[in-house]
Formats: sequence, C-alpha cells, structure tokens
Amino acid sequence: MDILSKKDDEIYELAKPIWFNLVKSSNLKDYGGFTRDFSTQMLFGANEVELGKQWANNKLITNLNETFEPFGCLRRGDHVTVLIKQTNKELPGEFLGRLVLGVEDEMVKVFGATIY
Repeated sequence: MDILSKKDDEIYELAKPIWFNLVKSSNLKDYGGFTRDFSTQMLFGANEVELGKQWANNKLITNLNETFEPFGCLRRGDHVTVLIKQTNKELPGEFLGRLVLGVEDEMVKVFGATIY
C-alpha cells in the first residue's frame, strides 16, 4: 500500500478508526488495546509500566472525548502525520493530536502518537 499517494480524505478514513481506538483504550487504560495498531518500532518504546504511569498522572489522556476532527496531513519520508483536533471531558479547550502512520507488512501501522 502506498499511503503517501493517498488524498487527505482517504488518509482520514484510515486514521479515524485507529485514533478512535487510541482514545478509547487510553480512557480505559487498556495497554493491549492501546498498542494494537503499533508498528514494531513503536512497540519497543511502549513500555506497559511507563504507559501506566502516564495514565495515572495525566487527566488529559484518560478523559478524551470520543469525537474528534482530523484537519490536515503532512507527508514526510515514508510516513504521513495526521493532525487531529481533540477535546477532553474535563479540561476545557481544544488539543492537538498527532498520529504518524506508515506501512509495515502491507498494513497501516502507528509510528507515532501524541497529544498536546
């Protein structure tokens, strides 16, 4: 699959279920669900204990609304970064989600995910 040649709307359709799963799993503090779509590279850095510490100490990543809006794509190297407008159930305002997608073993995988 050549993800880089896809139009933004096509990439959004790939990204939405992946981001939704990250949001849902983060709210539930579900390590297995959260890492389900991770690339091999991401799995090496996704230590279950460290993620547990982040979930325990961060209201932002455990109270995310399940509604969100992708609004842009950046293509660089072998990856596409999807920019996402995200809100929180407890914290006011909008937050920036960043989902880096690429292809591994012919499947779209997560190579990076952050929220600010």
